[in-house]
Amino acid sequence: MVQIIRKALLPNPSEVVERLRPAATQAHSIVLREPRPLGFPLLFTANLLLIEPAVAFLHEHFVQRAHTADTIRTYCEILYDWFETLEQNAVDWASADAVDLVAYRNRMLLQPSARTGRPYRISTVNLRVRGVLRFYEWAVRMRWLEASSLVGRPGDFAVARRPQPVCANTVDHSLFVLRQFELLPRPLTSEQARELLATLPPPYDLMARWQIYTGLRVSELLRLSSKDVSGQSPSAASHHTIEVTRKGRKPGYVIAPSSLLDETAGYLSGHRRAWLQRARRKGRPSGHTALFINARGAPAGKNAYQRVISQAGQACGFRATTHLMRATFACMLLARLERLASQVVAINPLLVVKVLMGHERIETTDRYLRAIAVDASALRDVLDTLLSGTT
Repeated sequence: MVQIIRKALLPNPSEVVERLRPAATQAHSIVLREPRPLGFPLLFTANLLLIEPAVAFLHEHFVQRAHTADTIRTYCEILYDWFETLEQNAVDWASADAVDLVAYRNRMLLQPSARTGRPYRISTVNLRVRGVLRFYEWAVRMRWLEASSLVGRPGDFAVARRPQPVCANTVDHSLFVLRQFELLPRPLTSEQARELLATLPPPYDLMARWQIYTGLRVSELLRLSSKDVSGQSPSAASHHTIEVTRKGRKPGYVIAPSSLLDETAGYLSGHRRAWLQRARRKGRPSGHTALFINARGAPAGKNAYQRVISQAGQACGFRATTHLMRATFACMLLARLERLASQVVAINPLLVVKVLMGHERIETTDRYLRAIAVDASALRDVLDTLLSGTT
């Protein structure tokens, strides 16, 4: 079975057996140009042989390209699952071909996830297939492989060839990727938003308000620090610009209403201060700069927040996710801007929402335009209350 061993600190020479102490002493004196951080994932075979190409792939993307920890975790999960499948079927990774990849894809379609017990989503299957193809393209480019049947001819089988259209030379049009139908986002109604926010405990109720009123991603929300909001000078303006770090470490900003900042100031002087004081009394770390912390005085976690949102939605009788609140903001804002544009105001609604949502492509933002066209009645209900500030 493939294993993931996380990088740890080098042992002290006094902690190892005597014959290894010279090597341990020398290891502490070695200076690396590109050291891997603590916790970096190292993949090993069942015989504890390092899977060098997989580790080199993760090293390039995490250390050299400085991708986020979430991205590397996704890459690591994909490579772990792929190499585990190859090992179980006694297939060498360098000789894996289209038949192996199709069998890997079909296994996910027929068998539930071993971790969750639920069937794989089509999006998850496609994500893993694309990840495997990306890894082999990288391996050929970096000369780990001279060539691979998975690179350059994604729609071709060695055992059963058939004509392919010209566009089939891209991963998204390859034979391995399943057809995926995009679901349009559905915003929360005003009653649902009010009920959900009333059900959530602090600080998750305030975190949800930030998503509904600014459209922040969860990762962006958790990166907010207390200085990001406490430094806002009081003014008569109804909205304030907050600088944020977007997905992929890109700089960006959101526009937060004064009412939201007032609630956040109350949280800073109330719950947050009390939780940090209690953490200090109990000897726990209390020097956190994160804006949102939990009752133990530790920074709020992504999984805990998503779990609380889901449970609150179930208690209210409807499905709720963190992304659904972000979608509510997008649909809400886009509908209002479309209304202004129809009144001969010189604005581009899609472009404005694209910037405030932090999207890279305008096609992503267009999903919300189609959503409000499909569910206009629900959105009017959202606009009547959310935009009036009664939520």
